[in-house]
Amino acid sequence: MATSDATLRAGEIKKALLEQIDHYHEDLRMEEVGEVLEVRDGVARIWGLSSAVANEMLEIESSETGELVTALALNLEEDNIGAVVMGDYLVLKEGDTVRRTGRVLEVPVGPAFLGRVVSPLGEPLDGRGSIKAAGTMIVDRKAPGIVYRQPVKEPLQTGLKAIDSMIPIGRGQRELIIGDRRTGKTAIAIDTIINQRGGDVVCVYVAVGQKASTVASVVARLEEEGAMDYTIVVTANASDPATLQYIAPYAGCAMAEYFMYKEGRHTLVIYDDLSKQADAYREISLILRRPPGREAYPGDVFYLHSRLLERAAKLSEDPDVIKAHGEIEKPGGSLTALPIIQTQAGDVSAYIPTNVISITDGQIFLENDLFYSGVRPAVNAGISVSRVGGSAQIKAMKKVAGRLRLDLAQFRELEAFAQFGSDLDAATQRQLSRGERTVEILKQAQYAPLPVEDQVMVIFAVTQGFLDDVEVNRIQSWESSFLEFMHTAHKGVGEAIRDEKVMSEETEKELRSAIEQHKRMFRTESAGPAVAAGA
Repeated sequence: MATSDATLRAGEIKKALLEQIDHYHEDLRMEEVGEVLEVRDGVARIWGLSSAVANEMLEIESSETGELVTALALNLEEDNIGAVVMGDYLVLKEGDTVRRTGRVLEVPVGPAFLGRVVSPLGEPLDGRGSIKAAGTMIVDRKAPGIVYRQPVKEPLQTGLKAIDSMIPIGRGQRELIIGDRRTGKTAIAIDTIINQRGGDVVCVYVAVGQKASTVASVVARLEEEGAMDYTIVVTANASDPATLQYIAPYAGCAMAEYFMYKEGRHTLVIYDDLSKQADAYREISLILRRPPGREAYPGDVFYLHSRLLERAAKLSEDPDVIKAHGEIEKPGGSLTALPIIQTQAGDVSAYIPTNVISITDGQIFLENDLFYSGVRPAVNAGISVSRVGGSAQIKAMKKVAGRLRLDLAQFRELEAFAQFGSDLDAATQRQLSRGERTVEILKQAQYAPLPVEDQVMVIFAVTQGFLDDVEVNRIQSWESSFLEFMHTAHKGVGEAIRDEKVMSEETEKELRSAIEQHKRMFRTESAGPAVAAGA
């Protein structure tokens, strides 16, 4: 009996063991662990992670505090890794444990980020609690190929007459805003964001190396104008580590790409500014002991900006083409990039400005002299250009503003010539007179973008000579009263231009009649009580 009990027990044990072996599903996991050799100036030298890949996120465990600090593997050398720390590197020291995450750098994304101010790592900075992300996107993503793109043909209105008429920007374009400090570069970008109110464009404003107070004032203005509802602000302030300033534009681009790839929406990203990103990258590269090149920038500083700006695109609307990409879920989206570059004393031939000019589809050059003489936005129409051109304009604007740029350039030349005080013939005087009024009509107050139909009506008036007999110092008041008159008495003209996007013969006839009618009223108002008394 004892023998049979032992046999039975052994058989049960064997059966139980076999069942356990069959149902043993625990994954065997091998972990590669390294250690910190040294930490200085935000860069950690790491030994032991021979399988790490470029741009991989590493986790360093502080032996002092126990907290996990994220680092980004940038230098893959023969016997060690140079990783930049994206947090407080002062808590780290030699011998701390480092683990691979197996993931390249990514950032949380989703609709919940709209209206929020976040760090380049997606952490909220506005004190309004955590953000529920819809997923993550790789920060340094490869740009979509030519097959998945379509030509830039749809306008992205800035609301600024000088830009929409002469240097138009299209959805999917990369248009550089360049000029010295304090010439209104950020003002153009903010006006463009405000002008998207009520539209279908998601905006991302990336502030790199700015003062925290400056970013706060921009956010306050956007909130005041109701623009934060469709805007994400990504900020790496001047006091933040160079690493965060380096990845901020890529993170902002990834947040915009979520809306373009996953929802098929139109997006606008403003990089303010890439000069400071290049400086941060130079700082990181020198600490990593990469060889310095021209102006101490590393040799791949061109690639730094080209791989960022190439991600701007107007995606194909063909679902079959998009399906072949894999990551793009909805067709027809776009990402428009407005990078900002700061020059020194107007020198556009410096290293970083020439690099970015060669990458973008045109540039808006802002000039000191124009800014301080009261021409704002201070756009120099001579060297500003849009390589997309009329494709990014509605037909009505293309029709009325066709000669505007050329006329303005000729006026600038004549103006310089006329300063010598020579006797000028009547035709030249007329051209100078028209040019003065054109310059005056293109002036625009900050935070006051105009709808495209209003721009078309105003530019039509000046190019057709209706303002030739209006005094230059009265042009601004004429414009405001004219637009008010059109909105009340001739509302249909603006609606026709906005809806049809063309200037039909009937619309043009009605517009001419309305301008003449308003001029008579304006002349009577300008004359004042004396005319009334004489009557």
